[in-house]
Amino acid sequence: MACLKLGSKSEVFHLDGQTWLCSTGLSSDVIVEVEETSFHLHKFPLLSRSGLLEDIIAEFPSEDEYKCSLQLHDIPGGAKAFLLVAKFCYGVRFELNALNVVIVRCAAEYLRMNEDYGEGNLIRQAEDFLNDILGNWTDSIKVLETCEEVLPHAEELHIVSRCINSLAMTASADPSLFSWPMSGNGAVKSPEGVAFWNGISTTAKPHTVNEDWWFEEVSVLKLPFYKRLIRAVESGGMNLEKVAGSIMHYAKRHLSLLGRQSSFLNGNRAAPASTVSAPSDVDKRNLLEEIVELLPDQKGVTPTNFLLRLLRTSMILHASPSCRENLEKRVGAQLEQAALEDLLIPNMGYTVEILYDIDCVQRILDHFMLMDRDSIDYSSNCIVDEGQLSDGSHALTRMTMVAHLVDGYLAEVAPDVNLKLQKFQSLAALIPEYARPLDDGLYRAIDIYLKAHPWLTDSEKEQICRLMNCQKLSLEASTHAAQNERLPLRVIVQVLFFEQLRLRTSVAGWFFVSDNLENSQNLSGNLALVRNEAPAQAGTRRLDRVVAVDDMKERVSELEKECLSMKQEIEKLVKTKGSWNSFLKKFGLRLKSKPDAKKPSKPSCNGSEELPTSIGPTSIGPLMNGKEENENKELRD
Repeated sequence: MACLKLGSKSEVFHLDGQTWLCSTGLSSDVIVEVEETSFHLHKFPLLSRSGLLEDIIAEFPSEDEYKCSLQLHDIPGGAKAFLLVAKFCYGVRFELNALNVVIVRCAAEYLRMNEDYGEGNLIRQAEDFLNDILGNWTDSIKVLETCEEVLPHAEELHIVSRCINSLAMTASADPSLFSWPMSGNGAVKSPEGVAFWNGISTTAKPHTVNEDWWFEEVSVLKLPFYKRLIRAVESGGMNLEKVAGSIMHYAKRHLSLLGRQSSFLNGNRAAPASTVSAPSDVDKRNLLEEIVELLPDQKGVTPTNFLLRLLRTSMILHASPSCRENLEKRVGAQLEQAALEDLLIPNMGYTVEILYDIDCVQRILDHFMLMDRDSIDYSSNCIVDEGQLSDGSHALTRMTMVAHLVDGYLAEVAPDVNLKLQKFQSLAALIPEYARPLDDGLYRAIDIYLKAHPWLTDSEKEQICRLMNCQKLSLEASTHAAQNERLPLRVIVQVLFFEQLRLRTSVAGWFFVSDNLENSQNLSGNLALVRNEAPAQAGTRRLDRVVAVDDMKERVSELEKECLSMKQEIEKLVKTKGSWNSFLKKFGLRLKSKPDAKKPSKPSCNGSEELPTSIGPTSIGPLMNGKEENENKELRD
């Protein structure tokens, strides 16, 4: 830390209780009272340096001069500052440094210690030293911290603004262009241990500094000063991500709740707010609200997980509704960047019915849908099959990412036995159908909810199952759903039908490709015969293709037999409730002796296909387990 030595005389002041005495050999003729401390001094050293003291002493009658008593309770810096002023007037040695220059400068201004009362007076000395050290980062931080003691006077003398401008300029500069010791520890050492100053060294490379080197050091500032510094670096054109990074560091340092893992996630409720002292809660609440206002408004600048942690902390500290709404809007604007564990916000209400604050997540999702509405192409209401997803031809959009996030959130909150069906449905229904290429995540959440709420009626189960599209289930999910006893029987039949329809489409496509390849091979074989080029190889290829086709026909025949076996199992299943005909009538179906496999199904109003009016041995897809699943995978390959 830089310092300036003033004066040349030895120490003449000593403290006796609350009184400073000057041992110069002459009796004191003036008493200066500052707060609870008294100074027994002499008039001449003070009159020769201070215009204020000269005016005050001149008001006393001449006959009472030897009893002169002054009161300077309003002097900036108090007794500590006046002691340094007195030493300067007497020429006693003392050091001017970054920790006392502000109070000395303000006290000198208050006492009018300018050049009219001696050349090189205290105002000039303090001002020159202040200008010198404001170019140093560490000293500027210390000077700004001491301004709080004499804030009105420091503001009038523009010391605060000069410190902030100096710090902002240094923080905004490219750290690779400078090599001064940022940490304030004096000389920087190279990895080899060789000390160097200002980057000058013959044996080591210059010390590298990260772009966030200033985060920790400015975090010691009080909030008013820190806010002004952040505004200054923003106006100076600093990257907003760096600005947000500094604010995050400041918040983590001063808001301890941000650094803690919620005890709720470990199975315990958060401690009531009353256990924390009220003043501490008020201070933290005000700090939180100020930090939220200070964060940059641009989307994507502040990480979503940090915003969600701020939102959780705002609920614990009972921040203002406008603060919480601001955070919810910010999170909603970039919800696709959120992680599932950050969305699991505990319910902070006193009358807690459900474990997590689902209403908050729903409001966040509403903000996302509102802000993303203009960028959504509603005409792309198509179904994306597994092949397209595996090939990566369908890029994940923001809406698709949020749909995946919401499905995961629903699966996490579904085990809560107090979660109402309407609340589960309202959250799941906010995501449009086209946003989910597959409904596997939604099916998983529904299955968990049905398992945790076994008392639901059949109509309620069918109501919640309408949220998913059975046609958009993957092979694995369809296999699980076909054997899921918790699902309504109608849903199981729909799953089986669409799985059988998918199998038909796959087999038909394979035969179409096979026939085209066979015709192509025949044409190439004829050309080869004309040209007399490799007739034996063409015959071999045709033979291999015929064998492959026969093998596929044999597998299809086996699948049809297994479909018939599956139908018989279903008949046995429903015999306890009535005949097979009554089972079909329940779902609006009619059994025929020879099903019409060519008749296409009609799309329903909810985007999925309705069941055909007749189901034969091959119109209901098999349960894809065991041998059937392996053979169907081979067909896809």
